[in-house]
Amino acid sequence: MQPLADWPLPARRRLVGVFTDIDDTLTTERAITPDALEAMAALKAAGLHVVAVTGRPVGWSEPFAAVWPIDAIVAENGAVALVPTGDGRLEKRYQQDAATRERNFGRMQAMLERIEKNIPGARRATDSAGRECDIAIDHSEFTTLGDETIAEVVATMRSEGMHATVSSIHVNGWWGDHNKLAGARWIVRELWARNLEDETDLWAYVGDSTNDALMFEHFAHSIGVANVRRFESALPHLPRYVSKHERGAGFAEAAAAVLAAKSLSAR
Repeated sequence: MQPLADWPLPARRRLVGVFTDIDDTLTTERAITPDALEAMAALKAAGLHVVAVTGRPVGWSEPFAAVWPIDAIVAENGAVALVPTGDGRLEKRYQQDAATRERNFGRMQAMLERIEKNIPGARRATDSAGRECDIAIDHSEFTTLGDETIAEVVATMRSEGMHATVSSIHVNGWWGDHNKLAGARWIVRELWARNLEDETDLWAYVGDSTNDALMFEHFAHSIGVANVRRFESALPHLPRYVSKHERGAGFAEAAAAVLAAKSLSAR
């Protein structure tokens, strides 16, 4: 991981958008900080797209999608998007059809019950009521699980063919082909009728944990906020660059690097 100062200015100048994780990337101690909000607003004011891609549920995301300076929040690891319409409303878009979502929902509730019954200490995340397309087991938000227990939760999910990823706070599981990268590709098609694969060098991604590894691998302009070092040994793909600061301050640092390059190019 290189320091942000090593990120070439010409590459930063060409960016059209920034994808970002939310928990422990935009947030600090579970709350959005003024510097992170101001950074998102500054990116938008400079004409860049800003899209959050998170493992958080769609219900949890709704109040933030309504007020943050953002083009969309892609929630539940790529399954569903919230898009502000400009008139105070939010449009909800799904990757799976209604029948598939209904079928999977019942299976996922059964999996939650199985995990809670069979794995000591495992408890569903407190935001579970807002989830439609995945489930989450808390490991670091309000409950602390050891690495062996986290691995057992992941293995249990995968034993039934679920995708399972570990974020900075939860273990998420779901059935379907979506993930954070697929969600990013999908929302670019949905909102701008463009193919992300043709322009990955025009986007940056900012994240902090193991469920960001696919995004770190795919985007040359990938940035880890400094607390990513907590997961460094577990990440199969590290971000290209790392900020000096952690969490929301780290995101603000990354945004400032982009905006500084844009400002220089305008002179």
